[in-house]
Amino acid sequence: MLERLQSFFQSLTQSGQQQPAFAPDDPRIAVAALCLQVMESDGVVHDAERAKLRSLMREQYDLDEEALDALLAQGSAAESEAVDYYRFTSDLKRSLDETQRQQLVGILWDIVYADGSRSEMEDHAIWRIADLLGVSGRDRVHERQEAEARAGLEGDGDAG
Repeated sequence: MLERLQSFFQSLTQSGQQQPAFAPDDPRIAVAALCLQVMESDGVVHDAERAKLRSLMREQYDLDEEALDALLAQGSAAESEAVDYYRFTSDLKRSLDETQRQQLVGILWDIVYADGSRSEMEDHAIWRIADLLGVSGRDRVHERQEAEARAGLEGDGDAG
């Protein structure tokens, strides 16, 4: 799983260099913004979700704390200006291949399950994002089940 996440995040970066500031069209900003939107979708952002996001971004992008804070600040600013998911998903759909888009959906599920559960609102947010990214319902459910297993949770048996 770690190799898969590392491969995904590394594929988004042009170089392994750390950058304290990110270009406005850097796909990592769109990823951070979508993660933040999913975290906020149920109205409660848990510390475990914040920690999971920071951990994923820090490790996979090889960011120091300053660069991580800059990325999350830019992702937060972009997220607060967005009226919907389309702004981010349209850019990512063009820049990511099918496998990378599916992996992104898995990452979103990992953040949802960081607090040990998922809400109907989080489920709906990921459904919309996956749909806009062109990830099939089958693949979305598969990624959710994989994230449940990584989080050590029992599947609830539903299809959505």
